[in-house]
Amino acid sequence: MNRRSLLAAPLVLPFAARAQTRFPDRPITILVPFVAGGSTDVVMRALADAATRRLGQPVLVENRPGAGSSLGPAAVARARPDGYLLTQLPNSAIRLTFLQRLSYDVLRDFTPVVHLTGYLFGIIVKKDSRWRNWGEFLAEAKANPGKLTIGNAGTNGTPHLGALELTQRAGIELLHVPYRGEAESAQAVLGGHVDAAATTALGGAMVTDGLARWLNTWTAERTRKWPDAPTLRELGYDMVVSGPYGLVGPANMPPEVTKTLHDAFRDAMADPSHMAVMDRFDMNVDYKSSADYAAFLQQVVPQEQALIRRLGLTPN
Repeated sequence: MNRRSLLAAPLVLPFAARAQTRFPDRPITILVPFVAGGSTDVVMRALADAATRRLGQPVLVENRPGAGSSLGPAAVARARPDGYLLTQLPNSAIRLTFLQRLSYDVLRDFTPVVHLTGYLFGIIVKKDSRWRNWGEFLAEAKANPGKLTIGNAGTNGTPHLGALELTQRAGIELLHVPYRGEAESAQAVLGGHVDAAATTALGGAMVTDGLARWLNTWTAERTRKWPDAPTLRELGYDMVVSGPYGLVGPANMPPEVTKTLHDAFRDAMADPSHMAVMDRFDMNVDYKSSADYAAFLQQVVPQEQALIRRLGLTPN
């Protein structure tokens, strides 16, 4: 060994030692691109708690709402691919890439870790509203184009675009009112600020509490918790909207790191505490492995692009 090699050795050894450290050796953070208190936030915190017990390190949830739910994915796309920063990837963050210029490409800039679930969506009104069912609401909307208002959790989110597609198919015109999350949009219905809201099962909790009424749900079949609510298919619209999502990390994560994360979250999905929260929101586990999730995204991306074209939305 020459003098230069000896001098360099103390600098190399610490890096080598760190490279051999077992993953994870510090907390992992999941970015949730929605406000605290919504169904996504509640479900992801339950999953993170269950994963903490399996990984032996804290799994933290950090809310990054705004910008059409793109802030979490944008931060992860430029992060180090070491597995310590992940994001929930909603469909809204995918479709936004076709509406404006973003700093990430869904199929290029992420490592899929695991697919988790999808949402329950539908339209609610106040319990004491004058509309007892979708037919009555539809009749008034047809008689008064653009007069009735419907809230949503944010412009170009799945509740917004699902409601927009429904109104196009139904031949009605509603005034769409965006809010800063599903909790705000559901509360706006109760406060009488909007006539209805396209919401998730968070609005369903208000139905359970006797404060609201489902006009329809967007599931393939009637829900377990609210079996009286008709699906869109039953009402004559061939539509099922679920907003599937999973967890992704930066591109080029080491395979062994991806596997460790995948295995921990796969097992956490079956944890009773997580399943209890899923049941609360009438959400179903939709597990897909890292490879299957990657293949699924290859299908979802063009589907979201087709939705944008079908609704006639134009890029900013």
